[in-house]
Amino acid sequence: MNAFIPWTVLLLLLAACGRDVPQAPPEDIRPVRAEQVGVNVARHGTRYAGEVRARYETDLAFRVAGRVTSRRVDVGAQVSAGQVIATLDPQDYALAASAARAQLTAAEAEARLARQDLQRYAELRAQNFISQAELDRRRTAAEAAAAQVRQLRADATRQGNQQAYTRLTAPHAGVISAISFEAGQVVAAGQAVAKLARTGELEVRIDVPENGLDALRAASNPIIRLWSAPDREYAGRLRELSPVADAASRTYSARISLLHADAAVRLGMTATVEVGSASAPALSVAQTALFRINGMPQVWVVNPQTRKVVARSVQIGEMSGDRAAIVSGLTAGEWVVTAGVHKLAPGQQVRLAEPGHP
Repeated sequence: MNAFIPWTVLLLLLAACGRDVPQAPPEDIRPVRAEQVGVNVARHGTRYAGEVRARYETDLAFRVAGRVTSRRVDVGAQVSAGQVIATLDPQDYALAASAARAQLTAAEAEARLARQDLQRYAELRAQNFISQAELDRRRTAAEAAAAQVRQLRADATRQGNQQAYTRLTAPHAGVISAISFEAGQVVAAGQAVAKLARTGELEVRIDVPENGLDALRAASNPIIRLWSAPDREYAGRLRELSPVADAASRTYSARISLLHADAAVRLGMTATVEVGSASAPALSVAQTALFRINGMPQVWVVNPQTRKVVARSVQIGEMSGDRAAIVSGLTAGEWVVTAGVHKLAPGQQVRLAEPGHP
């Protein structure tokens, strides 16, 4: 029995040597996103959505009624001054003008006869063959005939103008922004059938609530951005502010002139007008980088060499959009974690989820 025990111990030792030695668990490296702290100039104010429009917009209408026979332009067409936009059926107006000219011809003939009669009766009166009363009647008839000629000449001119009004022409160069008629439609005199936006000066129309009127009047540098190009800024200037609120929306219509519009600005585009002033340059971080320990705002600062994080207390300033101004606690150029802040611990090594970081 005593000889068996040493062999048992030896076998147990050999079995232990064949097992793997336990290894330390791998280090926990958290994937995060980070950004470099930089200096920016924040703007504080109010934003209004608006539409790019021409400063001068003209509703076009025929000056006479009739049936539309042709439409010469489409929406968005560039037109020059005097270009024909549409025409009405001119037949009735041509007949009226012809009748007026015929009446004028007849009146002119009557006036010539009256003048000749007056001349003959004046000679007879000089020879005392007729009375003065008869001569006065002839003079009155001649004057009435001359007045009738003037009246019919004016009527003939008016009828000629009426015939010309069957052609709707552009009063100035511009872009057709709206059309509300088609060929064959009967329109009334003065009925708006198209809208012409004059080329050149552009502006943004916005609606302002009553509590924003003072700020808009005091703004010296409104900033305009297009929704199609939000990274581009245009200088603006308040040109017009309605003195009366809209009955439905209770807002005041305002127009902001685009001072240096380029080819990217087109009629009908949606724009944002920012009214406010720029603050002094300051450090800022994304609001997602902030967390609190014992009620104090903190950020995780990444060491570029070791890729380890350390919590640092910061004093935050004004919030603007998704950014937070940093009053103290950080310096420009440092890297802070912006995503995954609640899964980190002091001294933990991190792996940045996006390239281009330290």
